[in-house]
This record gives sequence, C-alpha cells and structure tokens, in this order.
Amino acid sequence: MGDVGLGLTDAAPSRARDLPGSGVAVAMARTPAAARAADARLRKLVEGQYDFIWRSLRRLGVPEVDADDCAQQVFLVASRKLDDIVIGCERPFLFSTALRVASDARRTRSRRREVFEDVDEPRDTAPNPEQIAEQRRARALLDEVLDSLPMELRAVFVLFELEELPSAEIAEVLALPIGTVASRLRRAREEFQRIITRMKARDAFDGGKP
Repeated sequence: MGDVGLGLTDAAPSRARDLPGSGVAVAMARTPAAARAADARLRKLVEGQYDFIWRSLRRLGVPEVDADDCAQQVFLVASRKLDDIVIGCERPFLFSTALRVASDARRTRSRRREVFEDVDEPRDTAPNPEQIAEQRRARALLDEVLDSLPMELRAVFVLFELEELPSAEIAEVLALPIGTVASRLRRAREEFQRIITRMKARDAFDGGKP
C-alpha cells in the first residue's frame, strides 16, 4: 500500500485545548487528594493522546472545523469515566470513544461534501501554488476514499496504514481478535483499491467528454 497515504498527514493543533469543566468532573465524589491525582492523570492523558485522537477523528470522517470539538467530547467522556479506565488501557478506551463520536458527527452533519482547505505544510518552506493545489487534490481524494469505506473497515485501515500501528496494538485498541483485524485489513485494502480504480475510471470518462 505504498500510495495509501497520498503524501499527506493530518496535523493536530500544536497544543490540546483545555477541557472546560474537566476539573469539576474529575473532582466529583473524590477526596481532595484523589481528585488531584485524577486531574493529573486526565491532564497527562490529554497531553499524551490528544494528537492521536484528533488525527483519528479527522480520518474517521470528522471535518477539520469540527475536530477540536469532537476531540473535547472524547476527553470529556474520559473525564467522566476515568475511574473505570484501566491504567494502561487508555488508548483503546479513547479510540473506541472517538469511533462513537465520529459516527455521531457523520450522521448529524449536513449532506453537503466538505472540501478541506487545511493543508499540513511545513512552516519553514514556501510551496508553490502547484504543490499546494496537488496536496489539496490528494487530500480530497483520500477523504472521498475513506468516506466510502464502512466504519468497521475504515477504523482498522486508518490505524494500520495511516497511524502505522502494529496489528497486535490495533487488536487491543479495537478489542478485536488479531485474526479479525487481519481479515478486516485485507478487506479494507481490497475495497480501497476497488474505490481507487472506480474513481480513476470515472475521471477518465469525465475527461473524455466533449
């Protein structure tokens, strides 16, 4: 899958936003010492996993303009359920929550197709207009392909091909047997190639119209 990434990366904001009310949620029904420990754990969780969750939400179909809000929803859920999250299993919990948040966002957003104008450009270079236009076309293509994948295939595909997680970690994140991960990844790759082939045929047909 050498061309899966299409030369693009989604870049999360440079810092995670503070979560309004998180301290209140963490402090409820705890002693002061326990509340401080829980708040420190939550802040560490946000600092360590925010970029991963933000990128995951984008690749699961959340428009860039909504990614910050959806990421905050994920961490607000985590703040409410912090005592139930087993230490060491934070990432699987967060990603499963991100899947639900992304699914809700996809169901409730308008039908109009978003054209993403955000392009992750290195800050120390000055790409020419042709390069910017090409990256925007590639981003739009990747978004269209990912939007066409069923969510169960898309999640595995995103984690393996774009986040570059090993199959064992994906199995842990998604709470799936590793054999199921392998099966879904194979199906996702096959579907990815079918979609690309169909889109190329469509573009060739449109290009041949008088």
